[in-house]
Amino acid sequence: MTAIEKRLVLENVNMLSLLGLNDTNLRTIEDRFNSSITVRGDNVIIKGVAEEIETIEKIFKEMIYVLNTNNSLKSSDIETILDLTIQGKEIISGKEFDSIVLYTKNDVIKARTPGQQRYLEMAGKNDICFAIGPAGTGKTYLAVALAISAHNRGIVNKIVLARPAVEAGESLGYLPGDFREKIDPYLRPLYDALDDMMPTDKLKGYIEKKIVEIVPLAYMRGRTLNNAFVILDEAQNATDLQMKMFLTRLGVSSKAIITGDITQIDLPSKTQSGLIQAKEILQGIEGVGFIYFDKSDVVRHRLVKEIINAYEKRGVTK
Repeated sequence: MTAIEKRLVLENVNMLSLLGLNDTNLRTIEDRFNSSITVRGDNVIIKGVAEEIETIEKIFKEMIYVLNTNNSLKSSDIETILDLTIQGKEIISGKEFDSIVLYTKNDVIKARTPGQQRYLEMAGKNDICFAIGPAGTGKTYLAVALAISAHNRGIVNKIVLARPAVEAGESLGYLPGDFREKIDPYLRPLYDALDDMMPTDKLKGYIEKKIVEIVPLAYMRGRTLNNAFVILDEAQNATDLQMKMFLTRLGVSSKAIITGDITQIDLPSKTQSGLIQAKEILQGIEGVGFIYFDKSDVVRHRLVKEIINAYEKRGVTK
């Protein structure tokens, strides 16, 4: 059979813990297969027949899952993972593997509800994906994880995250400082998501090199974004013209995710939400997908779901 080569990118994984002292875990894996495994930084290069490569890739995913779940990876864990995987059994199911978006040093970011799983599938099938639903359903967090994963795999060259500069109940003009100082706190949720998923030094370097950009929506005007993963957060607060402007920034080999909650619109009463308009006029266009979340998809603190229910019972939706 013809030997092939596959490269796995294991960014944000503790490679010392994964491979073991003096690469003992790696040697244990190699002893079970004819394939060669070479590690260069956070890249694992496997050379061998396709069937073995597929099995070894599953083994690495199992190892990362156990490492992130238990914060350790013992030699006995490696033997168990090898035995089960070679027998065609798995610690986590293939469906769960499909739901994993990103490995970080502290967690495995994956779909945790059926709605989130549909979200990942919809985003994978379409170049533009609208994610609409209440707070706490992981719309933005998973979008950022998808963007980082796409960059790590070389699918895109840059990540752009944007938000409309509309405050909930207060004006930016009354905040202290210059425009950048006014807008940075408003963009903070996007920074927080990135902070969770990337080492601080790497994130800082990416921002300095403009590999990652976090900008107010108005700053998108006049741009064409090629080979980029673009996210518009809080899209319910984009006007109809702003939404059209954002969607038409998409260039060659780019993807976009638009997230929002149509029950939380902070625009002036006579201003139409671009998210609602887009929902009405873009249905049925090939390459544009819509996913709708509900309270069952809330993955924040258990009380968030109860709070949403309590407010809805009183008729308070904003």
